[in-house]
Amino acid sequence: MRREDILHLPSMPLAGPSYPKGPYRFINREYMIISYETNPEIVRAQLPEPLEPVDTPLVHYEWILMPDSSGFGSYTESGLVIPCRYNGEEMNFVSQMYLDDDPPIAAGREIWGFPKKYAHPKLEVVKDTLTGTLSYSNQLVAMGTMGYKHESMAGNGEKTTAILTKTAVNLKLIPGVDGKPGICQLVAYNLTEITVKGSWIGPGRLHLVPHVNAPVADLPVRHVVAAHHFIADLTLPYGRVLYDYLKG
Repeated sequence: MRREDILHLPSMPLAGPSYPKGPYRFINREYMIISYETNPEIVRAQLPEPLEPVDTPLVHYEWILMPDSSGFGSYTESGLVIPCRYNGEEMNFVSQMYLDDDPPIAAGREIWGFPKKYAHPKLEVVKDTLTGTLSYSNQLVAMGTMGYKHESMAGNGEKTTAILTKTAVNLKLIPGVDGKPGICQLVAYNLTEITVKGSWIGPGRLHLVPHVNAPVADLPVRHVVAAHHFIADLTLPYGRVLYDYLKG
């Protein structure tokens, strides 16, 4: 294979790349987000410097059902997001992510530095309850429940779009062949081309179970603040380097 052909490949392996080139379009992406307060000292310990905690020690626990994702197929994702600040701008630090599909795991880690691991999340409507579960190694580690479409969110399009367009940041850490950090960066991205199709709020609860390889319970639930359910079409574009640890 010629050099120019190699450089045109979107990803490894050469014989069958794991994912195509982006940007990546998502149709009918469905979220359940349960926001809660936790311990401020734990938030500080979980945020990589130079990110700073916000005044209230909030955490957003997310389930995301993605039935139509260009290049990635159909899969479900679950994980923790921590509100933070960088140079005075409020952002969301993506702390942990668990999903059930290899291409978005590979692409997420290699391109944007998403902290993705293989597990078994599920988001479904069970009778009158929107229900999210996360199992890792056949053990239940998270369960979230929300009253199904109790209240349509007033001005849902604008408010939900504002949630989705907020800058998100990942810690991208990829070792070199010598085992030392080859890439060590904070990577930021912003979702684009957003169309909100529905948005609802209602009562919610969250239960987290300690697990060594899926430590979502390390950010314990002290008080559930809100539960939000919404559906949207959106595009995940490429990101940008916010901070490079190797350059100091």
